Parts: sequence; structure tokens; C-alpha cells
Amino acid sequence: MTELKLWQDDPWLEPFKRDIWVRHEAAAIRMAELSGMHKKLSDSANGHLWYGVHLEGDERVFREWAPNATAIHLLCEANGWKRDEAYSFSSAGSGNWELRLPVSSMKHGDLYKWLVSWNGGEGERIPAYARRVVQDNATKIFSAQIWELPEYKWKHPAPAKVANPLIYEAHIGMSTEEYGMGSYNSFRREVLPHIASLGYNVIQLMAIQEHPYYGSFGYQVSSYFAPSSRFGTPEELKELIDEAHSLKISVVLDIIHSHAVNNSVEGISEMDGTRDLYFHKGDRGEHPAWGSRCFNYGKEEVILFLLSNCKYWTEEFRFDGFRFDGITSMLYFDHGLGRSFTDYSSYFGGNLDTDAFIYLAAANRVIKELNPKAITIAEDVSGLPGLAAPFEHGGAGFDFRMSMGVADHWIKWIKELRDEEWNMGAVFHELSGKRADEKTVSYAECHDQAMVGDKTIIFRLLDAEMYTSMNKESKSLVIERGIALHKMIRLVTAAAAGDGYLTFMGNEFGHPEWIDFPREGNGWSYHYARRQWSLAGDKNLRYHHLLEFDRAMIKLIKSAKIFKERPQVVFRHDERQILAFIRNGYLFAFNFSPLNSYADLRIPAPAGSYVTALDSDWNKFGGFERNKRDLKHFTLPDTEGDALWIYLPSRCAMVFKKER
Repeated sequence: MTELKLWQDDPWLEPFKRDIWVRHEAAAIRMAELSGMHKKLSDSANGHLWYGVHLEGDERVFREWAPNATAIHLLCEANGWKRDEAYSFSSAGSGNWELRLPVSSMKHGDLYKWLVSWNGGEGERIPAYARRVVQDNATKIFSAQIWELPEYKWKHPAPAKVANPLIYEAHIGMSTEEYGMGSYNSFRREVLPHIASLGYNVIQLMAIQEHPYYGSFGYQVSSYFAPSSRFGTPEELKELIDEAHSLKISVVLDIIHSHAVNNSVEGISEMDGTRDLYFHKGDRGEHPAWGSRCFNYGKEEVILFLLSNCKYWTEEFRFDGFRFDGITSMLYFDHGLGRSFTDYSSYFGGNLDTDAFIYLAAANRVIKELNPKAITIAEDVSGLPGLAAPFEHGGAGFDFRMSMGVADHWIKWIKELRDEEWNMGAVFHELSGKRADEKTVSYAECHDQAMVGDKTIIFRLLDAEMYTSMNKESKSLVIERGIALHKMIRLVTAAAAGDGYLTFMGNEFGHPEWIDFPREGNGWSYHYARRQWSLAGDKNLRYHHLLEFDRAMIKLIKSAKIFKERPQVVFRHDERQILAFIRNGYLFAFNFSPLNSYADLRIPAPAGSYVTALDSDWNKFGGFERNKRDLKHFTLPDTEGDALWIYLPSRCAMVFKKER
């Protein structure tokens, strides 16, 4: 057994060396098998180039994998959407089916489906590899669509690889302020400039893979190779990505390979009449909490389907990376439900799905082979050691993992504790406690906290007063508290983060309402499925203050390059609720006390002069400007070493830059 860096760097993993080695070797062998005669694994991920619909010479070729099928017929307008033997597929061996027609048999824009027959039944199906799927507005029926426009001409190169992602998580449909659905074009024209002005360097796009139910937020995928047509055309999505690249912004796809929609007619749940074509048999193929289908990652055809999907989005749309959703559900036989993962034994002992781990390692390899600049992010709540470690070290190869526990802790502190009870030691531990060998992205809240059934941070802080007292002329202690804490929570989360930071669309300015997609229960209203950008643009409202603070915070993080070093605490006083740490030459000082301001507060710091780089209390951020902006601070030596002596007001965060 070869020694792997994963357990060499972490002595606590020594008892589990055998488990780690077994999964590592299994992954290496499996990837070699999948590669076949190819030098690269990505050369085997070509399902999308063979299945689906393709032009070959003067023929239009249709292919599908359906081993249980006894017949497949093409349904389209040309045959009146009825079974026609002239449109009957032939067996191509190994469970594959093929139909060849003259190119002229169909044209751009034509709709089509399969009629799949099996012993004992038949059903209409959308091809698993369909690249364009549309819904009829009247009947609400989904169909595949022939899409053959000239190839998009890319204008801008992709940005350099992002070392420290500052992620703006966004949803195309709800990105408009109108009572309706946003589009790729409206997002490109109206939201993209907003993101660029704030300084974020990565956009994480949700709900791109086609999904039949809009209210699923894109997490119940039906057609894996089809960008959602409800937002526009594939070319319009490409134009959006292209323009983001022109602004030096990378675009990451929130990819859903953890499960699939249960729908048979719209999705791949019963493509050939069986429940286990792409999924596990029996109960294991059904997600008990999500009502969706669980992929069988041990099946070669399935793993190549998913790897081809990674390749397709990388090459066809030039996405700069992927955020893999629901990894915890993939990795464990019990989906991580009801488990706390409080010790290392939780990750071993037979609950880990090795096949799922192998797939994730293989997906990372394919993506990096195709685009070495791509970034991959794992959404995992369990904290599995090695997930964001290189494969050769014994890991799965992700570049980053989401620090999902941070948001949970903010909810806990706000919901369960009085302000006076917030412990600075606990706060810093939860914000900065990361594995040294794995990079992380932190957030105070993402889309999860914005959904109906939960509450955003601003909603928890302000509640009903956000509707009545956000005018700058209004006087409210609730508002003053909420505005102050909203800024401080974001700054301390970002400043103490491991290697990156994320915000969800609109939350940067404290968007006042939750998200609720049109459904029967709300009268199919779009009222809560949009973003009220005008609130942040109205300088008479305090949302503007929060927006300007977020802009200044992101600018500081980028210019200070704080992620180059880990934060080092220089002062902590739990009773006074003061926390101060240094990161890459910048001193961050926080006073979470709701009542007490501290004059002549001694903060240890390297000798030199300092200027204020950021102050959450500045007027332009909705504060009281209790410190002069242009005041220089000089360290003074004493018996305990060099230190700054500052005035740190209540509910205030200050950042000092060392000049010399």
C-alpha cells in the first residue's frame, strides 16, 4: 500500500488508511477501464456525439440507448405524431437503437419525440441526449426540438483560472423585476453589468439544465443536455457567457448529477419501461426526501452519460467550471439524512458509496483534461476528508468545497441567542475552521436561506419593519441593529473564509422578500419569483447603503488579496464581544457588542502606521461615522509589544491597512 498525502497530512486519518487506499485504487482502476484505449478519460466521454440527433452526410441519424425496448418509433409532425413503420428504429446492438432518414425529412424548429415500446406497454419519451426541449404554452407538453442554427462565433477568450472565487449565485428566470420570467438576454443586458460593478469574478448559474417544474429551482432535471428553453435559446446562453468573459468574469454551471426528476414522460426515469436503466433498482433508486431518482454510478453506461454531460457543457457552452449539487446525497447510502458527521468514523465503515466517489473523481479528471483552467466546487455538508484534495493525494479532485455549516451557524446565532450571547471564539472557530489541505468557499447565506420556509438574514433581523422603516429618514432601533449586523456578518464571513466567498442574487443589498415560484397555492404569481433591483437603486432607501457596503467589501477583498494568508487572531475578548485578526497585512476589528463602544482599545499589531481601509460605520453605508475617515493610526510599543490604540464603536467593523 502506497503512502498517500491525504493521511500523511492528517494523522487522524491513520486508522482509516485502508479504506482510503481501497477507494483510491478502485477509482484508478475504474478510470483506466473507462478510458479504454484512449490516453485521456475525456476521449471516452462522447455519448453526446453519438446518441441523440446528428447529421452524417446526407442522412439525419437518431440514436437512443434502451435495452428493454422492443421497438422505438419517431413521432413528429411529418407522421402526424402517430406510429409509422417508415419511422421505426432498428437495433444497433448492446441495447442501442438507430434510425436513419434523409436530412430533408426534418428541419430546424421541428418538434419530435420517441414512442418507446416494451413487453407489456409503451410510452412517449424525450430523447435522453436531447439538446433542445420546449414546452407548448397551451398544452404544457414538452417535446424535443431540432435545433440547427449556424455555429455560434465566440468573441472573447475565457478569463484566467480563478484562484479565489468571489461568487455571485444567480437564477436567470427570477433575475428580472418584472412580473414574469427573466431571459438569458435580459440577464446579460441588465444583471451582468450589476455583477461586474460589484466586483464578483464568478457567476454561478442555477436552473440551466432543463427541468419540467419551474418551482423546483432547477434541481429536478429532466433533460441533461438541454439548456432551459424557458429562458431563451442556446445561442443566447452562449452570448451571455461570452459577454461575461469579456468582463473577466468566469461562469460556473450548477450541475445536477446527484439525482434526476421522477417524471417518465419528460425525463429519463423510465426511458425503456424499466425503473433501473439509469438508476438503482428498488428503494435504492428512489430518494426518500426529494421524491427523485438516484443514479447507479456503478453502471458504465450511466457514468459515461454523466461524464459526457460534463464534456458537453464544457465544450459546447464554454462554462468555466461546475458546482456539483447534492454531493452528500450521492456519497452515502443513507444520503446523509439524519447524520451529524461528528467524527471521522462517520465517513467510513460501509456507508460510503464508492461508486459515487469514483464518479466524482472521474468527473473532475474529465473537466480538468478538457479545460485546465476550470474550477470545480463540491456542495457537501458532511465534510468528507479528501473531497477537495487532488486525486493523487487520495482525494476526489475538487478545487473547492462549500463551507455549508457557516450559514447554518449564522441562523442558529441569530435565532437562538441574544446579541449579548454571541461568543467570539465560537464565531471565529466556525468561520475559519477548515482542513488545511482543502480549499473552501464560505457564505453567510445562499439561495437555500431565501426560499419560502426559511428566512434570509435580513428578514430574520428586520422582520416586518423592512416594509415600513427602510427609508433613510426613518428612525428605528430594529433597522439600525439589522443594518449594522447585516454588514458585519458578511464582512467577518468573507474575511475569515478559507479561499473564497459567495452571495446569492439580491442578498448583497438585503432583498426584502423570500422566493416563491408561481404555483397553485399562490395563484401562479410571479410576485416573489423576481428581484426588486430598484430598491437598491433608490438612494432614499437603506438597501442602497447595504449595496454600497457590499461593493466596497468585495473591492477590498480583491485589492487586499486577503486569501493569500490564513487569518491570525491578535485579540479576542468574549465578554466584550471583540474579535480582531490580521490577514495579509490587513487588520480586521469587530465589535459585536450592541451597547458598548471602546475608546483607547489596545489591538496588537505589527509596528508601523495604519489607515482605515473600510469602516462599516461610515455614513455612506448607513452608519454614524463615529471615527474620522482620514485618521492615521500609529502603533505604540508597550510591555506586551506593539499595538494600535483605536476607538471601536458598538456594532461596528473596521479594517486597517498597514502603510509602512
